[in-house]
Amino acid sequence: MPLRPIRPPALPRPWELSPRQQDGAIAVFVVVAGIALYAAGVYQLIPGPDQAAQWLRILELAVFGGLSLVRRWVPGGLLLGTVALAADLALGPSLLAAVVYTDLLYAATLYGSRWVGRILIGVVAAGCLAVLVAALTVPPDARTSVVGALAILLFLVVPVWWATNVRQHRDIAASERANATQLGKIAELDRRAAVADERARMARDLHDVIAGHLSAIAIQSEAALSMAEDPKMTRTVLGAVRENSVHALEEMRAMIGLLRSTTGEDYDTTAPARLAELWRLVESARATGMEVTVDSTVDEDAGLPTAVDLTAYRIAQEALTNAVKHAPGGRVTVHLGCAGGILTVEIGNELRPAAGQPGGAADGTGTGLLSMRERANAVGGTLSAGPSGPGWLVRAELPLVEGRT
Repeated sequence: MPLRPIRPPALPRPWELSPRQQDGAIAVFVVVAGIALYAAGVYQLIPGPDQAAQWLRILELAVFGGLSLVRRWVPGGLLLGTVALAADLALGPSLLAAVVYTDLLYAATLYGSRWVGRILIGVVAAGCLAVLVAALTVPPDARTSVVGALAILLFLVVPVWWATNVRQHRDIAASERANATQLGKIAELDRRAAVADERARMARDLHDVIAGHLSAIAIQSEAALSMAEDPKMTRTVLGAVRENSVHALEEMRAMIGLLRSTTGEDYDTTAPARLAELWRLVESARATGMEVTVDSTVDEDAGLPTAVDLTAYRIAQEALTNAVKHAPGGRVTVHLGCAGGILTVEIGNELRPAAGQPGGAADGTGTGLLSMRERANAVGGTLSAGPSGPGWLVRAELPLVEGRT
């Protein structure tokens, strides 16, 4: 399934207000609504003549408008609002004071810290209980007291309960966004790791084809030039050159078809190389003047696991190529054995100076040894390469059972 690119966060829309602008709009609404209520004479919660002076009500309106500007300042805004509410109760409770204080409770619960929210929930719960007890025991008119108490409870409980729910959903959304970001980063790292692994595999396969076939072609061509006086030997070497060229083209064609396909199934490809074709490598090495001896106790037609079969072939190909490059004209021994569920591949060659020899090469970069180790590790096997007595030995042990090392 293809990975979807991570989209950057959306930019704020031009018509969206910042938090400071929102608070300013609320303050303007409070002042305008307060003026309308005072002008209509419906600003009192308890009907009756207003005992407070008009300038006090105007001052009260300005104070509540200012409190709306600092509603996000927790707990300072709520404390100032509590003082203003106490003064309003002394003058005579007003609808504007109740609405503004309700908004301050909501803002303190939503924007304050977690401990502020917990304290407000406890205070509101205790206050509700105290109001209910006082309403049922103190006043003589129980019905009026209960109705008034319930009205007060709505102004206290609803904003805190509502803000708590909004805050929980906000925290959940923030957590989901953080999780989505982390998953996106993990998916990107997985994609990069998969790309790196695929590039390493492609580089390994290309190295096998180029180092194996093209190096043999270069060495055999040099040998053909040096044997120009022997037409029969020249013809044999050129035949090996042609065979290596055709085989290299087949493998390159299969690899290019795989890279160009989208499903990996809609292209014509050749069968993967197997130990049954080891004779091609042996004949190619012999065509360069190498003396190759093969000792095999493995039934190549017994149905080895495909991955192990291909790995063994590629290791033998790389080892023979290195022997031809670094010890031309020498002796090489190839041993294949199978015992205890382990396929053993050994290629040993004598060490000879390459200088002055056809196709002689300088010290390599070690890419071939790294490629062989990676292939062996990929199927759970091991590979060792280094001096052994008077020569050089490459030994690979490949498990025939998946998961065995």
